[in-house]
Amino acid sequence: MVDTDPDSNNGRPVEQPKPKKGAKSKTTAKESVLKQKSPAEFFAENKNIAGFDNPGKSLYTTVRELVENALDSAESIAELPVIEVSIEEITKGEFNTMIGLIDRERVDAELYDDFESVKAREKRLAKEAREQEKLAKRISLGKKPKEMPAGKGVKGRSETAFFRVTCKDNGRGMPHDDIPNMLGRVLSGTKYGLRQTRGKFGLGAKMALIWSKMSTGLPIDILSATRGQNYISFCRLDIDIHKNVPHVHLHEKRDNKDRWHGAEIQVTIEGNWTTHRSKIIHYMRQMAVITPYAQFLFRYTSGIPDKNVTIQFARRTDVMPLAPAETKYHPSSVDLLLIKRLIAETSKQNLLQFLQHEFVSIGKSYAERLIGEMGPDFTPKMPVKSLSSEQIVRIHQLFRQAKFDDPSGDCLSPAGEYNLRLGIIKELHPDMVATYEGSPQVFEGHPFIVEAGISLGGKDVKQGINVFRFANRIPLLFEQGGDVVTRTATKRINWNNYKINQTQDKIGVFVSIVSTKIPFKGTGKEYIGDDIKEIVSAVKSAIQQCCSQLKSKIMKKQQARERLERKRNLTKYIPDASRAIYEVLKEMVQVRSPKRPRYGDDYDEILEKVTSREITEQTIRDKLSQHVEQVDMEMALEYATQTGMTQEARETTYIRALERCQNFTDFHNPVCVIRMFH
Repeated sequence: MVDTDPDSNNGRPVEQPKPKKGAKSKTTAKESVLKQKSPAEFFAENKNIAGFDNPGKSLYTTVRELVENALDSAESIAELPVIEVSIEEITKGEFNTMIGLIDRERVDAELYDDFESVKAREKRLAKEAREQEKLAKRISLGKKPKEMPAGKGVKGRSETAFFRVTCKDNGRGMPHDDIPNMLGRVLSGTKYGLRQTRGKFGLGAKMALIWSKMSTGLPIDILSATRGQNYISFCRLDIDIHKNVPHVHLHEKRDNKDRWHGAEIQVTIEGNWTTHRSKIIHYMRQMAVITPYAQFLFRYTSGIPDKNVTIQFARRTDVMPLAPAETKYHPSSVDLLLIKRLIAETSKQNLLQFLQHEFVSIGKSYAERLIGEMGPDFTPKMPVKSLSSEQIVRIHQLFRQAKFDDPSGDCLSPAGEYNLRLGIIKELHPDMVATYEGSPQVFEGHPFIVEAGISLGGKDVKQGINVFRFANRIPLLFEQGGDVVTRTATKRINWNNYKINQTQDKIGVFVSIVSTKIPFKGTGKEYIGDDIKEIVSAVKSAIQQCCSQLKSKIMKKQQARERLERKRNLTKYIPDASRAIYEVLKEMVQVRSPKRPRYGDDYDEILEKVTSREITEQTIRDKLSQHVEQVDMEMALEYATQTGMTQEARETTYIRALERCQNFTDFHNPVCVIRMFH
């Protein structure tokens, strides 16, 4: 490089030093800029974490999140849920009208994804003609015609459309002033804390709002009213993705003449009904199985009446599980950050009170023993707020090493055998069903309960093993292959031992796991891993208990079938046997003479009755029929007596008590029966 500046070196060119090889110019170097993302922006960029992988899955997840919020809302006030879900397809023209966009004709057709060239069209038509020829040939040979394969359509997202999803419930409702933050701020909600909940992350409907903003740009509409409120809150809002704050378009109060309470949320999103139709309907059906005390009405409407769907899942019982109670942390389940947070939030003054009241399974005497084990730097009366980081680490180490009693399952709320049985019967109509609820067990300091049901037969059930999975009373429909329930049912249960044919029988396997912490695998919360031995053991035991019940029923049914077959065989030969006996008696009468010896008094009496027509072929037939009936009854009574003495505990029969409380009368208990009639 040279510099020809006249003011330097008397106007002579001056050679400038060349930059070293590999050195960066100061003018081109870019400085690193520290950026920060809001939670809403993070989940918008990583929407697959919340189940919004594609338009079809997004439509399914939106329905799921709204339904689960509605159930939680109704159950929180002990109201029998009545939930209405509707999906309305919106045409492209209607959508453009909603957003104020004017349709215009295409100018350059080749620019669009659905453009089909002449060559591509000829190729498609030729392929369709070959398929038609094959179909005609099969019909001419008398063979059953195969279904024509559905067209793949054009590339791109031509299968997607726009949908208006609405969910209405009769739950708690939302306070007027809290609506914007409850639905327009990610990671804010009422489900935080240690308890069994359907959701935990504060996403749910907010992710539906984010997807709506990303795919359509339209806000959501919310109607809400609490019990006894004389007005309905209406709010139209969207979310500021970068700031994670609600953007309210309209927030007003309207008259509530009908004294309705609950919430109605309406969101317009891009989706794909074709690919996820079965998943959405299966989800609603399985939700009706695990919550038979709820009433669901599902509607899908489009511009084509033949494609419209309306399904009502009626309520079968008014018995609701008790609401799950919030509990405290078990010492073996906490980490350093959680201990520090509990110390910062506690209202207890000293260490003894902190250990005793902030954790389960630590009584006063045990807390004193723990403090004595921590060392001379710890005393029961020392202020808990004054603990240093090293002392907190010592507490954490002791929690990891010491032994504690397992937490109880009082904080859990399983569906219960009563509801699980009713749900299975209501939706599947099986020939046989067995249910079982296990005792509370513990995984990493968190209690969990496994309840199971096994059904045989029923409608809309395929041959083989059909697995239905639930976690905290939520149906799990995706990623079934690696789930602990599927692997246990297909690989760890020997169905032949229980008189069940794994390939030919229609087997329904229902397993519900409830816990304060469900150990989901992956970010989608769609399956529970097969690597936790406590859960594997509990699931296997629950399924085996149900199978044992079914085996007893199957054997009784088999015995009854064998008795019926034996009776049928005997009855079939009665006419021939009676005819043969009567012919023998007639011959004996004919060959008898005064010179020949008598047959005996009994035989002579019978022969006299044959001669006088008191005994006929019909008489013998009636006697043989009576004898077969008597033998069948005696064998059945003998079988019932023998098995009644040796059989295991009989299946419990449930009946609702007269009181409002959730009690049941066991008809196998004589004390309960006598008390009922008094």
